[in-house]
Amino acid sequence: MLLALDIGNTTVAIGLFKDKTLTHHWRVRSDRDKTGDEYGIILRNLLASDGRDPAAVKAVIISSVVPPLTPIFQTLSQDLFRVKALVVGPGLRTGMPILYEAPLEVGADRVAAAVAAYEKIGGPCIVLDFGTATTFDAVSAKGEYLGGAIAPGIQISAEALYLKTAKLPRIEIKKPTKAVGKTTVASMQSGLYFGYVGLVRNIIGEIRKELGAEAKVIATGGFGDQISAEVKAITAYEPNLVLEGLRIIYERNR
Repeated sequence: MLLALDIGNTTVAIGLFKDKTLTHHWRVRSDRDKTGDEYGIILRNLLASDGRDPAAVKAVIISSVVPPLTPIFQTLSQDLFRVKALVVGPGLRTGMPILYEAPLEVGADRVAAAVAAYEKIGGPCIVLDFGTATTFDAVSAKGEYLGGAIAPGIQISAEALYLKTAKLPRIEIKKPTKAVGKTTVASMQSGLYFGYVGLVRNIIGEIRKELGAEAKVIATGGFGDQISAEVKAITAYEPNLVLEGLRIIYERNR
């Protein structure tokens, strides 16, 4: 079986594949202070909860945007599974030309998501990932990664209001019943939710001006399900898009 690990700023997404089928997936908090032993215990317990022995894992692939955690999981792969992990980055074949001015600056998760999106819906396409940051990535009709846009995630925006003001509270992000809030909490929810929907619609529109109006849009990430329901341009929501991309990249490097 293949274990795919997407190490993000907020969570580590973990996927277990049998051939092309994602059989199990989990998310754990991304913590730079955790040791390899601690993450090893977590992985053992997750596998055991589904009756899986670590010996069943025959390959590991990693995408990471948290450099301090990358070597921890590489070592963990060797110690727990006795395999050398593939790490998405220089030297690994993705099958997708990266046309960024500085290709090494593109996050590994963005590349994996773009690879999976092109495999699923073809191009041109726009890939949205609603994570700690919200990323918009453009893929050409030929399957080339062209670049994109990065915006603060909706959770970061909410935290900024709480941390940088004297009286605004920390709130739950959800769709309010009305745009005109009658309380501070409702007013914040309106601004954050509807404001974010507007941001997403506008950036998709601007990218389509350059990529083509026919560009399909696929979304992934934590808040992607909620926001996708509000934006007609988003034709598909795939919560495990990055993990699927990691599987495809692994297969291209076997």
